[in-house]
Amino acid sequence: MSTEGKTDMERIGLFSEMEYVTIGDKYASHYMRPFNEAASKNKQILPGGSKMLSALQAGYFEPQFVRVFEGEAYSNPVQLRRRYRLAESKKNLGKAFLPNNGDKLPCGLGSYFGTIGGPFPYFSAQLKAIERYVPPGKNLYTNPGKKGTGFGYPNLTIGKQYPHSADVYEIGRINAKKAHEVHQNLVKGGPFKLSLYPREYFDVNPYHDDKPLPPVKKSPPEKPIASPFKPSSPSKKPGGMKAGTFDPYPSHSADPYVIKRSKAITTNKEGRIFHPSPGAKSRPVTSIMALNITRSLNIMNYKTAHLT
Repeated sequence: MSTEGKTDMERIGLFSEMEYVTIGDKYASHYMRPFNEAASKNKQILPGGSKMLSALQAGYFEPQFVRVFEGEAYSNPVQLRRRYRLAESKKNLGKAFLPNNGDKLPCGLGSYFGTIGGPFPYFSAQLKAIERYVPPGKNLYTNPGKKGTGFGYPNLTIGKQYPHSADVYEIGRINAKKAHEVHQNLVKGGPFKLSLYPREYFDVNPYHDDKPLPPVKKSPPEKPIASPFKPSSPSKKPGGMKAGTFDPYPSHSADPYVIKRSKAITTNKEGRIFHPSPGAKSRPVTSIMALNITRSLNIMNYKTAHLT
């Protein structure tokens, strides 16, 4: 515990120190320990032999006959139902509803006596007026089918026979010949021919020019390059002072040393340091997952439990 500040118990967030309930207890090892120790000690289930069902008490498991409702008061269910009906009848505001007349029974088949709505006109046996029958019009009259297979027999289709048109053989070549004759008639003179000396391709040098070249242009005089700037002295390194700066070291103003006064410590009447009351305390809480694991997996079922 420190002389000033919070105690260790206040830092952990507990109201009081936890008890120690295992001091002096003997350690019991769980290694190779049977699941149910009582099942391996003393005598276990020893049946007393088979019993025959009879009217005597020896034919049952219990030594004496045990009643299901032993010591229960007697109650008359008929009387209880009557009392319940009387209590429910007192809640009625008036008398019981009674119809004005009883049910009426029909006197025969096809009779509507005893019904609420009476007869229906749709099911009446009265004959309706029948309209005069007007026969439909006649169907489409056509000529009978013409005889013939269709190959070599004219006028066998619904419409008129297609007229025959002559198809000249080699009509494409004849049309091409006529188009060429028309083109020859439009041409004036012979084919165009150059009067130059025939050469294989173009000139030897297509960029050759017979014109004289222009005079060579004079290049402008070169400007002299000025010498680079060089400082008068190399750069200075600051050695804990203003030696490497452009300006000299500034003048230092007098700053007298003054001790700062500390604030007075607030104490109570007894002279102890005042500590404000602590806020809400917290303590370690077991998570919900750990609680569910402890409940589902304990010392009684840790061997038979299946992990999922």
